[in-house]
This record gives sequence, structure tokens and C-alpha cells, in this order.
Amino acid sequence: MAFFDELQMQTTDARAQLFTAPVFEKAFSGDISLELYIDFLTQAYHHVKHTVPLLMTVGGRLPESKEWLRTAVAEYIEEEVGHQEWILNDIAACGGDKEKVRRSQPGLHTELMVAYAYDMAQRVNPLGFFGMVHVLEGTSISSADKAADSIKTTLGLPDKAFSYLRSHGALDQEHVKFFEGLMNQISDPAEQALIIESAKRFYYLYGNIFRSLTGETMPCSV
Repeated sequence: MAFFDELQMQTTDARAQLFTAPVFEKAFSGDISLELYIDFLTQAYHHVKHTVPLLMTVGGRLPESKEWLRTAVAEYIEEEVGHQEWILNDIAACGGDKEKVRRSQPGLHTELMVAYAYDMAQRVNPLGFFGMVHVLEGTSISSADKAADSIKTTLGLPDKAFSYLRSHGALDQEHVKFFEGLMNQISDPAEQALIIESAKRFYYLYGNIFRSLTGETMPCSV
């Protein structure tokens, strides 16, 4: 079995628990408020703004034997630059104060996920960061466009309020194919195990960001 397929299989339960967060049902059923959508975008801003710095950290800490992967990280960086500004512009299109959001502090669970990502990249092994890549890109593909359609209909917001969700629904389909190719070049069993376990933890951490939007969190089970 190719490693990417193994990664998908081994994280099935972790992925499923993320989508049980109540905010997904609210978004898809038309039960979402403007405040909740802005809260979601606010937390997205607070972790997306770290994507490029994290990728830079990962690229700098990869060993020479992974030069092929460092080249891929450089491509990711080029793709991801400025995405946090898309989110702030979406917030402004919703009538929110994007500069207030820029100056705000992240929620606890957003901070925990970001801190874990930096710790993984700097202390444990930069390869573990690809567990986070798997979670963020795979989650976007399966939910972003559907959520954007439902929220737009429910709240009557303009198209320009959904640049973050729309772009990630389409863009990440290409990213996941690229990511699949990279993961299938990881052949060391220990490295594969690290990425799988990292992905499971990022699913848990990311799931609690979504749960915290409606005042719920899940105890650690990973």
C-alpha cells in the first residue's frame, strides 16, 4: 500500500471525530449566525498567519537527505503567502473590523495547535509537520465549498466574504495531489509512523478549534 493511502486509512477515525463538531452541522443546515462565521474566520486567521513561518521553519530544519522535500516546501510557501489577508478581507466583507481581529489574541485551542506545530517542527522532527498539512488540506476539500454555499444562502453575504473558503476548496484539491506524491516518497517506517501519529493529534487539536466555536471541546483520546 502506498504511504498516502496508509495515512488516509490510519487517520479515518480521527478525521471522523473532527466532523462531529457541532459547527459543521450548523453551517451545513443553515443554522449559523454571522457572529459564528466571523468567529470561525477569526480563529482561521490566527492559525493561517503561521503557515508560512512554519513552512520556513520546516524547510530550514530538514536534513540534506530531504533536499527534494525542501524544494517542495518552497513551493508550498509560494502558494501560501498572504492567505491570512484573504481571511481579514472576508471579515471586512461580513461587516467585521479586520484590524481589530488582526490585533486580537487567538483562542486557547488555536494557540495550542499552533504551539504544537512549532514544537513539532523545532524540537521533535520537521517531518511531523506534514501531519498538519494532511489535516488542513484534506479538511478543506471535503467541507469548504459546501459550507460556503450554505452560509452564503443563510446569511445573504456577498461572494467576496468567502474568498478563504472558496479558494481552499478548489486550490487544495491540487495541493492534496501534490502532497500525495510527496508522502509516497517517504519510505522509512519510523518517519511514516511519526507523520501518522502527528496527523491524528492535529485532527484532535483542529477539531477542538471547531468545537470551541460553540463552547464545546473533546477530551484527549490520542
